Amino acid sequence: MTRPSARTTAPPDLVRLLLVASVTLITLVAFENLAASAALPAVSEELRGLRLYPVAAGAPLAAQLVATAVAGRWADARGPRPVLLLGLVLFPLGLVLAGTAPTMEALALGRGVQGLGGGFLIVPLYVLVGAIVPAARQPGFFAWFSAAWVLPALGGPALTGLVVDHASWRWVFLGAALLVAAAALAFAPLLRHMPGRGTARAAGAAARGLVLAATGAGAAVAVLQVAGSAQDEWSLPAVGVALVVLALCLPRLLPAGTVRLRAGVPAAVACRALLNATFMTSQTFLPLLLVREYGWSVTAAGFVVAASSLTWAVGAFVQGRVTSAAGRARLTWAGPLVLALGTLVTAGAALPGASPWLAVPGSAVAGLGIGFVYPALTVLALGLTPAEQHGEVSASLQVADALGAATGLAASGAIVLALIDSGGTVAYLAGLLLATAVGLLATAAGARAPGKSPALGAR
Repeated sequence: MTRPSARTTAPPDLVRLLLVASVTLITLVAFENLAASAALPAVSEELRGLRLYPVAAGAPLAAQLVATAVAGRWADARGPRPVLLLGLVLFPLGLVLAGTAPTMEALALGRGVQGLGGGFLIVPLYVLVGAIVPAARQPGFFAWFSAAWVLPALGGPALTGLVVDHASWRWVFLGAALLVAAAALAFAPLLRHMPGRGTARAAGAAARGLVLAATGAGAAVAVLQVAGSAQDEWSLPAVGVALVVLALCLPRLLPAGTVRLRAGVPAAVACRALLNATFMTSQTFLPLLLVREYGWSVTAAGFVVAASSLTWAVGAFVQGRVTSAAGRARLTWAGPLVLALGTLVTAGAALPGASPWLAVPGSAVAGLGIGFVYPALTVLALGLTPAEQHGEVSASLQVADALGAATGLAASGAIVLALIDSGGTVAYLAGLLLATAVGLLATAAGARAPGKSPALGAR
């Protein structure tokens, strides 16, 4: 993405305002991405919408896949202002739609709008840092941005549980919408300082093709989610069409050889997709298992999810202390293996007669595993890529994150819903075992990631 050069003469008050407003918005986007995992069991029960549980969980991911690609090209061509303004409208609108939803269908729609808005919000914030923040202060900004993603992961699910148990799940969405509206007011003084038009030409065939591919992939994933939940006569043909669309679109979004786990960057990108599929599946259906089948409170289930977020942070810190090349290479397969083992222990909580408390150590170990490998793959992929292609590989990793999580929820959701009426916990066991198998596949992909990689442009 082409960014305007930084204005080193930007007023200090303006820079501070951008920092506070941006960190607030990113924190809210991150919180809402995590809040649903704790709130959805209560939502699905009140709205009698268990069949749309996977859709409501995955809709923001499919929408964000589209928004990220569109926002980047739009900001390059028109500047960050219109992209940010659209995000400031769509994100709280989606929250209001979800918070006032009378049905699960309406909630899933609101979550999709929320995902679009979140994608449109994040991209221009990074562009703005390059546009008005002095170069010397930019590293500090990005450190705060990272913290804004981590903090909601540590306390967001537990806080959501408290709100659901002591007030209403609707305030998880409506309360955040009010906070977003307040943060949006802080951007008013910044609007006149924002660059009005970008420097890149985003009207070319390549740019249009990328946006079209992202839109097609996002729509295909949404179809997979809905078809898996509906399980009707039209579902199988719809799945077939969606898979064809994905096969046509993914070569434009991911490095060549990603599906074949080609050594180097393609395997690293594939590993990220598989990691997210594993982790999001367990973190989405684990609260439902604990609340619906074992009678746990939403707060208690939220603390289990928060435990995995805490150990993720620990794992990320530990991997940062590994400096040897051999040690860094081992992280790419050891992390996914630990994630898979943790997910397998979590699946034990769904065994007939087993203790639901198995979910606690299982979730913690899974979080530790993904913490080991998630940032390590980013460093590895960038290290294997020429500097002029760092933007492309970063975009590929983000696409893989959203795509893996969304498709993982679609597949596991279809299995869980197909078995849920049989009673007991066998449906959750099947979904969590599928997630474990995907984690083992991520281990194989991670083992191939440290290999040398050709240029990404070779398709």
